Amino acid sequence: MIVTGRIALAGARLVLPGGVVEGGLLAVEGSRIAAITSGETEPGDLDLTGYTVVPGFVDLHVHGGGGAAYASGVAEEALLVARTHLEHGTTTTVASTVTGEIDDLVRQAAVLSELVEDGVLAGIHFEGPFISHHRCGAHRPDLLRDPDPSLVRELVDAARGHARMVTLAPELPGGLDSVRMLADLGVIAAVGHTDSDYATALAAIEAGATVATHLFNGMPGIGHRAPGPVVALLEDERVTVELINDGVHLHPSVLDLAYGTAGPARVALITDAMGAAGMGDGLYPLGPLQVEVKDDVAMLPDGSSIAGSTLTLDRVFQRAVTIGRLTLTQAVESLSATPARLLRLGDSVGSLEAGKLADLVVVDSESYDLVAVMRRGRWVHGGETFTTVKPA
Repeated sequence: MIVTGRIALAGARLVLPGGVVEGGLLAVEGSRIAAITSGETEPGDLDLTGYTVVPGFVDLHVHGGGGAAYASGVAEEALLVARTHLEHGTTTTVASTVTGEIDDLVRQAAVLSELVEDGVLAGIHFEGPFISHHRCGAHRPDLLRDPDPSLVRELVDAARGHARMVTLAPELPGGLDSVRMLADLGVIAAVGHTDSDYATALAAIEAGATVATHLFNGMPGIGHRAPGPVVALLEDERVTVELINDGVHLHPSVLDLAYGTAGPARVALITDAMGAAGMGDGLYPLGPLQVEVKDDVAMLPDGSSIAGSTLTLDRVFQRAVTIGRLTLTQAVESLSATPARLLRLGDSVGSLEAGKLADLVVVDSESYDLVAVMRRGRWVHGGETFTTVKPA
């Protein structure tokens, strides 16, 4: 259902940038939020009493879902991935690739660029092949390459201006030069799948790196004499750190450490989801590799590495405000405002404010289960749940 006139969502708890409003009213006109008030309802408004409305989620890092993958290079599969995550509240998404042959990545970039131009995706994230053999995780080792700036530029150019982020290991030959080049081009340079030490991570930040790809995973741990990249990335206010909150990638105390150091304004909660997101157990492709999913945990079949997650961002939100002990405003900041700001989309998405796009997620106020999703003023999931407020 597309909202063509003005309609208001009445009686909901609204999670706004300034705090939480109980029994608020949010009016939508066309594709945008027209007004937010705490006034009385009017006939024709939708009754959202008992529900909480938060801004649509923004995922910086997602590879697949619905049994499909962005790295397939097939537009229909990419559309299925985006649709799967949209129905779980991700209204703005960046498509992540995975290590492959350069020619294959160039072809994938051409397909994904068309979907950016169609408004389906917010950009492209190249994760690999410019990463460390020692920390490659679920990336095929024989396809890894040093981050030669000419090769990195080839991928960026193939994205036709839609490359949002490139993950690389700065300690590799060409790494720091590539970080500088990406920063000059306005593309986010992310440190990840790296075996770098503390000093090299600091050098990467000084060169222009502004994101830590799934912090703690795919990099050395913290040592009391050799602090490694984690400490460098956590302590610098210029860096946004990605975290995967699925109860598998990180211990809850590690999440607390990251939030205590960086705060929600520098934490972006991501899915790093592969094709099994929104599906069940089984075998799924992740680029050129096969991944086995059992009890919602994705692993390489030999058990040597976690291989992404099966998360959707509605589950991440629910975990954050229940198990993770974050406040609603903190969770919303990390799931919406922080990644939107990083992508330079904060003027249009990432928070509930008049004038911004009507990208909304509605959850139950007690269980925080997903109820409905609106994107650009159109209900894409669950809009039939709500009834019209009856005149007094």
